[in-house]
Amino acid sequence: MSNIEELERRITAALDRIGKHVDNLDAVTPASVDPEELAQLRAELEEEKLVSGQLEERNKKLREKYDAAREALEAELETQRMATAKLDMEMQRMRAANEQLRSSNAALREANEKGVGEPHLINKAMLAELEGLRASRAVDRAEAEAIAETIGLALNGQLPQLEENV
Repeated sequence: MSNIEELERRITAALDRIGKHVDNLDAVTPASVDPEELAQLRAELEEEKLVSGQLEERNKKLREKYDAAREALEAELETQRMATAKLDMEMQRMRAANEQLRSSNAALREANEKGVGEPHLINKAMLAELEGLRASRAVDRAEAEAIAETIGLALNGQLPQLEENV
C-alpha cells in the first residue's frame, strides 16, 4: 500500500508541476508559442489527468479491499480469542476439579490405611471424579467448537486466502 501511496504522491506532484507550467504558458505571448506544441502539451496534460484519475480509483478500490480483508481478519481474531478464552476457562475448571479429585483420593487413602471406611470421603471422591469428568468433557467440547468454527469459516470462504493479493 505504501508503494501505491508513494506513486500517487509522485503523480500528484508531477501534475502540479505540469499545471504550473501550463499556467505559465498562458502568460507567454501567443506569438512565441507554437500552437501545435501547446495543443500537444495540453493533450499530454489531459492524458496524465486521466491516468491519475484511474490510479486514484484503483487506489480507492485497493484500499476498500484492504479494509474489508482487515475487518474480516479482525473478526476472525476476535472469534479465535473468544474460543481460546472459553477453552482456557474450561481448562482451569478441569485443573481445579482434578486437584479436588487428588485431594479427595489422598484423604480416602489415608482413611483406608487407618482402617476407617468413611462414607462421606467416598462420596466426596466420587463427586470430585464426576466434576473432573464434566470438566474434561467441557474442555473437549470447547476445543471441538473452536475447530468447527475455524473449519466453518474456511468452508464459507470467510478466512482470507494467503495467496491472494490484498
